[in-house]
Amino acid sequence: MSKFLSPDYEKLVPYTPGIQLNYEVIKLNTNESPFPPSPKVKEAVDGNLIDRLRLYSDPEVMQLRQAIGEHFSLTAENVFVGNGSDDVLAFSIMGFCGRGGKMCCPDISYGFYPVYADIFGAELEEIPLEADFSIDADKFCNKGKTVVIANPNAPTGLALSQKDIEKIIASNPGNIVIIDEAYMDFCKSSCNALVSKYPNLIVCRTFSKSHSLAGMRVGYALAQKEIIDDLNKLKYSFNPYNMNSVAIAAASAAIKDDEYYGKNTDEIIRIREKTKIDLAEIGFSGTDSKSNFLFVTHNKIPAETLYNELFRKKILVRYFSKERINNYLRITIGSENQMEALINALKEIIKELS
Repeated sequence: MSKFLSPDYEKLVPYTPGIQLNYEVIKLNTNESPFPPSPKVKEAVDGNLIDRLRLYSDPEVMQLRQAIGEHFSLTAENVFVGNGSDDVLAFSIMGFCGRGGKMCCPDISYGFYPVYADIFGAELEEIPLEADFSIDADKFCNKGKTVVIANPNAPTGLALSQKDIEKIIASNPGNIVIIDEAYMDFCKSSCNALVSKYPNLIVCRTFSKSHSLAGMRVGYALAQKEIIDDLNKLKYSFNPYNMNSVAIAAASAAIKDDEYYGKNTDEIIRIREKTKIDLAEIGFSGTDSKSNFLFVTHNKIPAETLYNELFRKKILVRYFSKERINNYLRITIGSENQMEALINALKEIIKELS
């Protein structure tokens, strides 16, 4: 740390992303898709687009906002686009609960929520998950502060029902409720239809998971016009050109190819359910994940040991040292071949260590 850093940030604990390696591994640690982007994405990113990169991108991101709006039976006025959903979450937390505002989220959830609360000066209440890692919706009702919930939650993969989500939104009419649906396509129970009904709702989504565009960094919010106007005000005060032209074109093509991505999502769900069974047969148990990852623990071998042994075999999964979840692994659902390799590697490790 240099002597020049503002005292406001001396104690900041940054988010820790999953390991990225520059050599060949089976990568099951950052919840990316095992499938390539739609062929329509490749068509959209053509030579003509490359030639136009000398020009600034559209600050209104209108092409993509219109495409997303049409996809959800909304309008461009209901859509805000950011450089990944992290960008969207940052603007939302900064704008609606920063500088002395109040915010609550689950104590075990996406690691960026407490980071953003800290960096933007929000008073954070972390509400403990239940013993089975589920979220008790009643504990998020009538809070009188900004509510942030990932649904399905990460890293547990558990999802609240639409009924519970609406109960939370309706009970906090004076405060913003942010529902982070990064993994919702694998659960298929989105609350996007509630945007027109509730002026305090922000639905945050991403192209990084089900739409195979993690490297493009495209996220978006769905909300009523006044909220979108607020988010755009913050964006224009920070970085008007926050979306590059290639990402705009790629995401605009991706959101229109429901058939391609629908098949991929269904296949990931199928592999997820098969992998649950395969893991159970070799001594694992875990949550009933509704996401594109599993959250599991072994009945004999510590999670950290399994993580290190898999790493040695060039298979990356995610291990968290945080209390309560430090004996669990989060395993991204990859291709069928990748999951077979994982199961075989785990069988070898368990045999060696037993």
